[in-house]
Amino acid sequence: MIIAQEKKKTNLAEYILYMWQVEDIIRAYQFNIDTINENIIKQFNQPEATQKEIRDWYENLIEMMKIEKVQEMGHLQILKNNVNELYDFHVFLLTKGKDAAYNNHYQRALGNINEFREKSKATQENNDIEVCLTALYGILMLKLQGKEISKDTIAAITTFSQMISELTAKYKAFEEEAE
Repeated sequence: MIIAQEKKKTNLAEYILYMWQVEDIIRAYQFNIDTINENIIKQFNQPEATQKEIRDWYENLIEMMKIEKVQEMGHLQILKNNVNELYDFHVFLLTKGKDAAYNNHYQRALGNINEFREKSKATQENNDIEVCLTALYGILMLKLQGKEISKDTIAAITTFSQMISELTAKYKAFEEEAE
């Protein structure tokens, strides 16, 4: 909860990736709040009131995941909405924003996005931003598992990372201007 709140304020893509990881952690602990409390929440070393807030947050996520039927796989609708927000902003930058720097990042990543979409059997319904985030999350999981990642994959993922980094920085600036 604490990390999620901070990431949501500073970098929407990092927030999405973090929350996907939280969804997987909840699945790994089989939606058992007591196990999550023991292995995760207590590790934060927070005052009792904050620990209760964190526990409530996890319980709400568990409930949402059950209601939305994403216990086995998939993502919460709120996270899908966040991905779509980034995608809408991505389209804005490419069309109305006419942002040359961002467009360059996108053009460098585009071939890799199409290749990843094809290899991962993602559909056209999976927008370019979702494809990039899915690839970045996959690499994160491979790194956590200590698996080797090829140089070609690292090069492709770097184009995604640079594009998403540019996108989220511009998105944050845009959001701050709107406030």
